[in-house]
Amino acid sequence: MTTSTKHKAKIFRDLNTQGHLLLPNAWDAASARIFEAAGFPAIGTTSAGIAYSRGFRDAQQISREEMMHEVAIIARAVDIPVTADIEAGYGPSAGDVTKTVRAVIDAGAVGINLEDNTHGGTHPLFDITAQVERIAAAKSEGDRNGIALTVNARTDSFLLDLGADENERTAMTIERGHAYLAAGADLIFVPKLIDARIARHLSDAFEGRLNLMAMPGAPAANVLFNAGVQRVSLGPTAMLASLGTVQ
Repeated sequence: MTTSTKHKAKIFRDLNTQGHLLLPNAWDAASARIFEAAGFPAIGTTSAGIAYSRGFRDAQQISREEMMHEVAIIARAVDIPVTADIEAGYGPSAGDVTKTVRAVIDAGAVGINLEDNTHGGTHPLFDITAQVERIAAAKSEGDRNGIALTVNARTDSFLLDLGADENERTAMTIERGHAYLAAGADLIFVPKLIDARIARHLSDAFEGRLNLMAMPGAPAANVLFNAGVQRVSLGPTAMLASLGTVQ
């Protein structure tokens, strides 16, 4: 652990706390440098973008080792903080998450996205108790290494259209979000949520600690920020837009 990495971790935590954070997601060193040159103060990796460009489907089809190799390349390519998308932690247990977070820190990244999607398990999402243990393990590994790791806890309730209706889905998201924040998460990430009214409701429930993703059909970032959202990220959309331009 270098002083530089610890310093980047503090910078990234402050950026998230201040809010109105526009976070682009890179899939290689070149895209990371483009985002840095454009003036973004931090970069996230996109697990989907990295997987696609290396011949894998999304959703943990790429191995932990291969993903961390790419995260390290991106982190070395820029001077600004990098946060790593580690999907569901590359294993179901808290120990798996600990191993992945240790690799993230070794790669030079200072934050993570950790999702509750089981990717083909018996249930679509990890049990809340199990996910709380996994989040706590991630946070503890950061503390053990002396780094203020920013944990963006993703819940896929909206992405998978869970619940009987929008109200039930929102209630499910709030229940999970409160549990994840209590376990040490810094933000709650809700991909596919594009309704600014619901975003306001969730932001109020989470005291602003909400991350949404820019995507087709979503309001502009300033609309989401005005609804109380703290961070807006791109996910794989910049990578897909680039491929679309080539096509």
